Amino acid sequence: MLIFYCLLILWVAVALGTFIYLFNTVAPYGRHESSGWGPKVSARLGWIVMESPSVILMLSLGWLMRDKLNVIHETFLMIWLVHYIHRTFIYPFWMNMTTKTMPLTIPISAFMFNIVNVLIQAIGIYYFTEYSANWHQSLEFKLGLIVFIAGMFINIYSDFLITRMKKNKGPGYHIPNSFLHKYISSPNYFGEIIEWLGWAILTWSASGLVFFIWTFANLFPRAISNHTWYKNRFEEYPKNRKAIFPGII
Repeated sequence: MLIFYCLLILWVAVALGTFIYLFNTVAPYGRHESSGWGPKVSARLGWIVMESPSVILMLSLGWLMRDKLNVIHETFLMIWLVHYIHRTFIYPFWMNMTTKTMPLTIPISAFMFNIVNVLIQAIGIYYFTEYSANWHQSLEFKLGLIVFIAGMFINIYSDFLITRMKKNKGPGYHIPNSFLHKYISSPNYFGEIIEWLGWAILTWSASGLVFFIWTFANLFPRAISNHTWYKNRFEEYPKNRKAIFPGII
C-alpha cells in the first residue's frame, strides 16, 4: 500500500508539471490544431482509441477482481461506465467535429494516460479503500453522486448546444450564447471538473482525488487558451464572459 501511495504522489507531481506546461504549450487539437506535430489521424477515430481504456480496461479489471468486489464497488463501476461509454462510443459520433484530424501524438499520449488512470482508480478503490455495506446511504456518496450527475449534465448539454448551433448556423466556429455559454467560454470543461470532483467525493478515495487534480490540471489551462482564442477571433466576443468559472476567471 505504501508503494501505491508513493506512486500517487509522483503522479500528482506529474500533473503539476503538466499544468505548468499547458500554460505555455496548447495541445494541438480542435480549434488549436497546428502543423509541426507529426502525422495526423481521424479526430473521431483518435478520440475513440484514446478513451477506450477507460471502458475496456476498467471492465477487464472489474472482471479480474470480481471476487473482491461488493455491491458498492459495482455501483462505482456503473457510474464510471455511464460517463465513459458516452465519452468513448457516443460523443465522437454525435459531436460535430469542425476539425476532422488530430496529431497522432494526442491519442497516443491520452491512451497512455487513461491506462495509468484506470489502474489507479481500480487498484486504489477496489483494493485499498474500505467501504461499508451501506456506503450508498452515506452523506459522501449522496453528495458526490449529486455533484457528479450535475457535472455530467453540464458537460454533455454544453457540447450538445455547440453541435446544435453548428447545425443551425453552419459549420465552423460561432459565438455560443445559451445556457452557461453566456457566462463562461468552456462550460463543458467546467462540467467535467465538477463531475470528477463528485467522483472524488462519492468514492472518498485518494485515487478519486488524484483524478480530480489531473482533470483540473488538464482542463483549466485549456479553458484559458479557448477563452483567449475566442477573444482574438471574434471582436464582438462578450467582454464580461469568463473562461471557466462563472464570475471568477
